[in-house]
Amino acid sequence: MGIVIESDHNATAQELIQYVDSALFKAKKEGRSTFAYYTSELTRLVVERMAYERRLHRALENSEFELYYQPQVHFLSEKIVGVEALIRWNDPEFGLISPEDFIPIAEETGLISPIGKWVLEEACRQGKAWLECGYHLNMSVNVSAYQIQNQNIIELVDNALKESGFSPDKLVIELTESAMMQREEEVVTMLHILRAKGIKLAIDDFGTGYSSYSYLKRFPIDILKIDKSFIDDVPYEKDDIAIVQAIIAMGKALGFSIMAEGTEQIEQIEFLKAQGCTYYQGYYKSKPIPAKKFEELFLQHIESSCKK
Repeated sequence: MGIVIESDHNATAQELIQYVDSALFKAKKEGRSTFAYYTSELTRLVVERMAYERRLHRALENSEFELYYQPQVHFLSEKIVGVEALIRWNDPEFGLISPEDFIPIAEETGLISPIGKWVLEEACRQGKAWLECGYHLNMSVNVSAYQIQNQNIIELVDNALKESGFSPDKLVIELTESAMMQREEEVVTMLHILRAKGIKLAIDDFGTGYSSYSYLKRFPIDILKIDKSFIDDVPYEKDDIAIVQAIIAMGKALGFSIMAEGTEQIEQIEFLKAQGCTYYQGYYKSKPIPAKKFEELFLQHIESSCKK
């Protein structure tokens, strides 16, 4: 519920409706089942949000989005075996905008659906191009909770694979724990259908949500990605050490591969390798980079591996 208390009686009916809509938006943002009062600050925020939404529409129309790729490295072989596709927005006025700034607004406005569709299609197209160059890399793509609730993911994936010619067994779909727990029965069915096509499935940011054995047994998962927040302080913080060790042990016991996100230091790499972690992804190897720069990095990596 949004509430407006009008004291000077100068506002028109249309303005009052706009004010109460601003308050309603604030109430929804705070978790629903609540109420919020209108303030002038809310109007400013709503105006800014509407302007941002218009820019996002323009970005889709004018192809202002770009995918960056972050390498994923196999601990034992030390080879780059895959990449995660990460969206960036090249705004003509404000330059490169991080997804942390625009994805929440895209989800609130529903624009995450066409954006997510574009990401999947572009990632598959790039994955196919790299396969044709002899780069046998897994391509990881994130699917949001909003997409799961509002889009036919199986149809999206089928179309992206068909149009690009990308191999299903090289595609990895990443979902968060919270996304998987929404419409649980439908998600279980969806994941089994995707898995039957040869597509790999990963839980992103593992450890920050439900982290329950019960759903891990039900969902056909291939990879657990340990959230960066747990990796940051290993091998120095005993609580994080214990959590990471527990996740790796649990994942291995259930037959999953384990990937550590946000690896930045050699000490983290050495610790994770000793614990039996399968893959790592982070600035230690490379920050997310455009496709051309990744190709240069990958070729350098291959040359370095051959010299060993």
